[in-house]
Amino acid sequence: MLNLYGNGVNLTERTLDYLWGRQNVTQQNIANVDTPGYKQQFVTFENALGKSIRAAQLQNAPAKAIQRAIDHSHLQLHTTRNESTRLDGNNVDMDQEQVELVKTTYEYQYMVQSINNDFHRLQSAVKSF
Repeated sequence: MLNLYGNGVNLTERTLDYLWGRQNVTQQNIANVDTPGYKQQFVTFENALGKSIRAAQLQNAPAKAIQRAIDHSHLQLHTTRNESTRLDGNNVDMDQEQVELVKTTYEYQYMVQSINNDFHRLQSAVKSF
């Protein structure tokens, strides 16, 4: 099935993995909102993943090279070192974390729905024969 969709399924799978990781880090921030000295963490992957794919495309690389670029991309974990407004040194903003949690949940659900639709179309095409 990967050949039918090119790298689309692979990219969607990797994106789902990354969104899951982002969700876990956000939940960890929420769990540590009352931990003195805890510094908020966040995950990025979009820029690095996009840069890897664009580099492979600019070289007119075959689909397998683009697949390798997708497979070798990684989550980047960052710790926010900004000044805390709290006396205990914790810099987690609960409102910001809740917004991030909802946003990531919607992104994850969108990606799952997208891949489900792709497979449903494939299944419909196969059944029509």
